[in-house]
Amino acid sequence: MNVQVKSEIPRCPGAPTFQEIMRSDGGIIKDVLAAQSNPPQSRDDIPFSKYISQDFASLEMKKMWEKVWQYVCREDQVAEPGDYLVYDIGHHSIVVVRTDDGALKAYHNSCLHRGTKLKPSESSGWSANIQCPYHGWTWNLDGTLNEVPCAWEFPHLDYETNRLPEVQVDIWNGLVFINMDLNGPSLLEYLGVLPEHFKDWPWTDWYLFMHLEKELYCNWKTAQEAFMEAYHTPLVHPELTQVVGDWNMQHDVFDDHVTRDLCALAVASPAAKKKISEQERIDRVMLGGRSPDGKSVTLEEGQSARNAMAKQVRKALTDGFGMDTSSFSDAEMIDSIKYNLFPNIFLYTGMALRSIHRVKPIKNDPNRCTFEVLMMRPVPKGQPRPDPAQMVKIPEDMNYVDVKELAAFPLSQITFDQDTGNLRAQHEGMLASAKGAETLSIYQESRIRAFHDTLDKYINR
Repeated sequence: MNVQVKSEIPRCPGAPTFQEIMRSDGGIIKDVLAAQSNPPQSRDDIPFSKYISQDFASLEMKKMWEKVWQYVCREDQVAEPGDYLVYDIGHHSIVVVRTDDGALKAYHNSCLHRGTKLKPSESSGWSANIQCPYHGWTWNLDGTLNEVPCAWEFPHLDYETNRLPEVQVDIWNGLVFINMDLNGPSLLEYLGVLPEHFKDWPWTDWYLFMHLEKELYCNWKTAQEAFMEAYHTPLVHPELTQVVGDWNMQHDVFDDHVTRDLCALAVASPAAKKKISEQERIDRVMLGGRSPDGKSVTLEEGQSARNAMAKQVRKALTDGFGMDTSSFSDAEMIDSIKYNLFPNIFLYTGMALRSIHRVKPIKNDPNRCTFEVLMMRPVPKGQPRPDPAQMVKIPEDMNYVDVKELAAFPLSQITFDQDTGNLRAQHEGMLASAKGAETLSIYQESRIRAFHDTLDKYINR
């Protein structure tokens, strides 16, 4: 039985809702996609000081970043004993390592002798142990102190109490998370509805085939919020108005840590000024009307562009990766199904769009951040898991259209440039503002407000 909770907030007048579009496809709709949750919210302005103040950034680091679960990497990036990866946030640095017995540990990346970082920031690789590069103090992978050069100089040193200080680390759905708060909730508690919602969308059989990181001149929240609404889409992405249901997206707020938007593809935006045929629509959405194998896509009589696109995605996943897609609806195949896990990651879990976006402040600077795109593909059935992609760093002044790794995704190149192109101007406008605050819409930007509500709860604890 499908469960549907009506929102009290009005939607885009005269436009079909995501639910109506999805049901028009036919077939079985999973309860998780039928669910709606958007409780009433405050309509107060949000001060720009939360984006531009150094004092607030420092408060955010102490009261929020040190208390939340944060995505670090894919499990296959630390798969074997000795594999390690360094995760940095603000001035904090954490070493995640696979121990000899196969367990996963995470330690503060600081030597207990004189504080030197044990592993370089953002590094990864393999190590038989954890050795300080300055004086050679050495720890076993399980965090126990193994060796101190000139041990006779340290008769006062207790090896047992000089274990590497740990942080919480756990795995969900092939994703590794850490939390510096040893007294904080478990990862499962923190994830809320995600495990139940993702039970039919496992990520363990997918691998990372592309990892891009771009530096941006703006607050990390500004960058993140560009992907939490589609109110801007008709103006910023005019090429999408005939293929993306933007103003009529569904926005859900499930709890303090999990929100979601559902965006229908291969449909017209409510802002589209002219009508086009379904054949014209599939030509646009499939980039010239070509399927992934290069063949033209001609609609059958009465066939929708959504149905044709879903068939193409099914065929590509079946032929290319041996995947059985029979249990998935057309919406699961082609639509943007995007979950935001507080504070800073997006999980896109549709079959055609399986990826992670992550935004982080650079050090403790409220004016600079990094925006990462991690794209996934299914592991081909019966074949070895490919190695995860290495990160490609993109400077702020470089466009995505010039990133060769993204050349096979021209529409993504264009939209990423359009989205990130506004962020410097927005941040500079916040600094120049006389009003000093932003006014959010009641539905299309409700997930941004929900994010700030949760952030305020951490700050005020």
